[in-house]
Amino acid sequence: MGNSFGQFFTLTTFGESHGRAIGGIIDGCPAGLEVDFEKVQQQLDSRKPGQSKLTTQRKESDKVEFLSGIFEGKTTGTPIGFTIYNEDAKSKDYIHLKDTFRPSHADFTYQAKYGLRDYRGGGRASARETACRVVAGAIAQQLLDKVGVKITAYVSAVGSVKMNKCQKDLDFKQIEKTAVRCPDLEHAEKMIAEIEKTKKEGDTIGGEISCIATGVPAGWGEPVFDKLHAEMGKAMLSINAVHGFKYGFGGVDISSSKGTEVNDVLLNEKGRTKTNFSGGIQGGISNGNDIYCEVAFKPVATLMQTQDSINEKGEKVAIKGKGRHDACVVPRAVPIVESMMALTLVDAFLRSKKNKI
Repeated sequence: MGNSFGQFFTLTTFGESHGRAIGGIIDGCPAGLEVDFEKVQQQLDSRKPGQSKLTTQRKESDKVEFLSGIFEGKTTGTPIGFTIYNEDAKSKDYIHLKDTFRPSHADFTYQAKYGLRDYRGGGRASARETACRVVAGAIAQQLLDKVGVKITAYVSAVGSVKMNKCQKDLDFKQIEKTAVRCPDLEHAEKMIAEIEKTKKEGDTIGGEISCIATGVPAGWGEPVFDKLHAEMGKAMLSINAVHGFKYGFGGVDISSSKGTEVNDVLLNEKGRTKTNFSGGIQGGISNGNDIYCEVAFKPVATLMQTQDSINEKGEKVAIKGKGRHDACVVPRAVPIVESMMALTLVDAFLRSKKNKI
């Protein structure tokens, strides 16, 4: 029913934005993985609301409680159940939307599909659900650590402020130095100013996140329908507010280039190439080079301005956003992108083992 991701390492999530709790079940995690609970919580803390003046001021501790599948600090190979309780839900902020469809939200489409909807914060369509992905992604990353795979994401654009720099020219240690999570501090200040200006206007703004995975060996991914980049695209496009995905070397428009400009020449038997325009993937299978992708986010649909819409009777109404909302979701989405990359790669890792004896 669209609530699960993965085939060998699977995550099924449950819960709504203003329900009692959200949570999930991870299945397929091998036994014997020693879980670093502090690292899991650190990833959750980097996604949670209220962490800076740039984000929604909803106050959630986002403390995860593991219910099963872990004994004496190690995974048992059985399903890992976990819960995150909602502590600061304010459903009254959404009463005025009970019978009204918000522009560019999932209100109308959920009503069309199910015949009813949870109007409190968007219910199941809320980005609050992504906290569950971060928990699973953090565990997936700890499994990937065992085989030397590292994933790093960062904000590369907010609105018209774009950082057109290659990842090799960036210092990833700078990512957490600013609230916007951009490793180039000069561009970070411009991005922050853009978000603050937009917020004062009662408007919202989109942006882009770049993600790089290093240490992925050649041979991960399946041919034809389950190509590695196709699985990555599905993972990223499933994130709330994402409307675009592309993989390959950043800063180059592959579709308008010539083959002589973007073909990756092989240098050795390990798959190392002179350039990496393919983004570490060829034929849907990893080639041993760094995997690189960019994820584009649309502006948040909730505006602190009056907009025209309709209610469930089809009558024209005027609505205005209330409560606590992000003017730009991109800074908080960095750990979500990392998590979905981790879930994609750990699934590909476990699937790759089935092809060899």
